[in-house]
Amino acid sequence: MTASRATRPAAPGTLRWAGLSFRVYRRAIAVCAAAVTVILLLVVVSLCTGAYAVGPAEVARALFYGTGDRLAVHFVNHERLPQAVLALLVGCALGISGCIFQSVSRNPLASPDVIGFNSGAATGAITAIVLGGGAALTAAGAIGGGLATATLVFALSSKGGPHGVRLVLIGLGVTAMLGSVNSYLLTRSRLHLAQDAHIWLIGTLHGRSWGSVQTIAVFLAVLFPIAVLLGRQLRMLEMGDDAARALGVEVDRARVGLILLGVALAGVAVASAGPIPFVALVAPQLALMLTRGPGVGVTAAGAMGAALLLAAHVVSNQAMNVFSWLSLVAENQRDAQLPVGVTTAVLGGGYLAWMLFRRRR
Repeated sequence: MTASRATRPAAPGTLRWAGLSFRVYRRAIAVCAAAVTVILLLVVVSLCTGAYAVGPAEVARALFYGTGDRLAVHFVNHERLPQAVLALLVGCALGISGCIFQSVSRNPLASPDVIGFNSGAATGAITAIVLGGGAALTAAGAIGGGLATATLVFALSSKGGPHGVRLVLIGLGVTAMLGSVNSYLLTRSRLHLAQDAHIWLIGTLHGRSWGSVQTIAVFLAVLFPIAVLLGRQLRMLEMGDDAARALGVEVDRARVGLILLGVALAGVAVASAGPIPFVALVAPQLALMLTRGPGVGVTAAGAMGAALLLAAHVVSNQAMNVFSWLSLVAENQRDAQLPVGVTTAVLGGGYLAWMLFRRRR
């Protein structure tokens, strides 16, 4: 049956450089370019808006010259810009992580937040926070917790391969159990540490500084090139184990390496901003729908994840203003910031319901 024009995969082109040739999907490049444009616009909006509004001209002076109104310089350079950059990096890490897990498992629901890896990373990070560890120990705890959870989930769902409904159901069960563990850890910790961990568990960018940005930037500088290099093997694994072996891929080794990479990306994202839900689920599927490629590209998924989380961050910044206008918040809370995890949960939950409704048969 001939595919319709709306659903037919885009044909690749060929890029030749220095005697080498590369397959290039022009539509994927266009989607990435559009996502970058949207990201730049959202960064400008996030720098201008908030409890203290700053005009575009003042933003430019504060960014490039460090001059102008002192409050504007403080809000732009020390609060809003780190949060915007962190949203971009965390969203990119979550988008690539979701792309890896959905491709390896060949299941659109197999994102790290749905199948329990984010909860495991949160457990490791909360343990580090309760023990009074710093940013480095929290990041190590998040990666270690995510890796332990990934090992458990894939071991329990290994019968018949790590794909299908079995993986999702086991992941949901592990997520529920780890939620109880996290609640217990909060009840056994000191009050101020429990408060910090509870706020962090919601998933928030508020109060993050350049230190958080530097931590995830270092990890992404290492992990992103590896993800791009392994992207070809990821595409082959999507075709099935037998087809991948026929094309020369060592399936077991490639799958283990990709899972470790996905866990590391999810763990770093959770350590930086908390377990932000649904970005890893939505970004790869949205990228696939827009690019119309034969599979999800890690670059397109990362760009889409960055754009989605940055958009949710802008919405969260404006939500309190709307609630204030509707008289839904107290006077002393009008300058507060809605955690971005709340926004992504509301929007992502609606997307998940829509996707399940489409696949009801």
